[in-house]
Amino acid sequence: MMGIDETLARVQADLSRLEPAAAAAAASEPMTFLVDIRPESQRRRNGELPGGIVVERNHLEWRLDPRSDGRIPEAIDQDIRWIITCQSGFSSSLAAHSLCQIGLVRSTDMIGGFDAWLAAGLPVLQPATPRRPRGPGEGPSDGAMPFSARSCPLSRIVIV
Repeated sequence: MMGIDETLARVQADLSRLEPAAAAAAASEPMTFLVDIRPESQRRRNGELPGGIVVERNHLEWRLDPRSDGRIPEAIDQDIRWIITCQSGFSSSLAAHSLCQIGLVRSTDMIGGFDAWLAAGLPVLQPATPRRPRGPGEGPSDGAMPFSARSCPLSRIVIV
């Protein structure tokens, strides 16, 4: 039996993990989405990813699996590329691995998580109230398309 450290190392070795700048660039590609699995307390304290889809960890597989009744509108098929982020890049690796296990094989995560995003100087939203996690069938709360579906440069921050 492996402990969590060995399991995490094995999972991370199997993923094509992305540095924050590469994750931001990939999010502009079709059928690619950044998914923030951090709880509200971390998003409130540290900020949010521009255009990121908020799905807390305990609902992730149900929201992203296109076969689930609890899926979000972006979960149209198994070819979607999901880039998962957490605060520091550990639970996101385990989450991305779990998505791969249910057939979402293009899933990966961001190396270093949101902490690395901040350290890279990438844009962050500081809404007065953090966005609530997406529920079954729910799109962005203001009707805007997620970052990956827009053709706007990363420097133009649009709150979704």
